Amino acid sequence: MGWTLPNTITVLRLVLAVALFVLLACEPRAVDPAWLEEGEHGLRSAAFAALLLFLVAALSDALDGWLARRYGWTSAFGRVADPFVDKILVCGALVFLCSNPLTAPFVPPWFVVVLIGREFLVTGLRGFVESKGVAFPADRLGKLKMVLQCVLISLVLWRFASEARPHEAGGWSSAAIAVSLWLTLLLTVGSGMQYVYRARQVLFAR
Repeated sequence: MGWTLPNTITVLRLVLAVALFVLLACEPRAVDPAWLEEGEHGLRSAAFAALLLFLVAALSDALDGWLARRYGWTSAFGRVADPFVDKILVCGALVFLCSNPLTAPFVPPWFVVVLIGREFLVTGLRGFVESKGVAFPADRLGKLKMVLQCVLISLVLWRFASEARPHEAGGWSSAAIAVSLWLTLLLTVGSGMQYVYRARQVLFAR
């Protein structure tokens, strides 16, 4: 099949991801800490816009997947581009949040390293296994991991947008972020191990 609506949505999601990264990089409090004082009373429009863009991008992933399954709008481009854009969106957002001093306390560097390492591992496994002519689709645990990652990022962005001083611990969002981070970590590691287990026969074939 040629170009499809899900492909268009995937490309638009990549555009949204780039716009999200620009907003996170240009958010006034991240650029100049002096804006923290202004933020006590001012609207943090860039952070709210970043949250909105991420939510739309994350929901668009579910939409293009549903359309592809429902109407059979699948393509070679979609099979490659969709997971690639997902990784750009999630990993990119986490890198920006990890490097921002106002959100870094909630997204530690080691967590981002584990997550990105897992993505490299699974991508490598999938490429190797499929090169042997064996299908290696995403499983439910991997999809649930993606959902939890999006929940975590949304919670951090919400705190970034709703709190003038988001880096200071406290409040329900701080606790929710901590819980979602550890759940995401467990699923990230667990799903990675499951992929290794699924690939064992090909990996260790003689």
